[in-house]
Amino acid sequence: MPPRPMSTRSRARKRSRVRSRTRKKDPIFVDGHRPRPMYVDYKDIDLLSKMVNRQGRIMGRRKSGCTAASQHAVTAAVKRARFMALLPYVGE
Repeated sequence: MPPRPMSTRSRARKRSRVRSRTRKKDPIFVDGHRPRPMYVDYKDIDLLSKMVNRQGRIMGRRKSGCTAASQHAVTAAVKRARFMALLPYVGE
């Protein structure tokens, strides 16, 4: 049995699903450019609390919009701030 041709209606529906995703802005960038070397201050609690969810866990790159280098810097800063008792290990 030969394959059935696709109807124009289903073809149009498939084409409409393709969307271009806008990239998230990296929250670590300062004045539009990346600080070199990449360093996030562990005393900057406002920034670090945005990178931590309500349970106190560090948000992933997909959710936060960070690049890999800035995510590593955020992770190190959050761990340092937790050790210095500026951030809680466990959220509310």
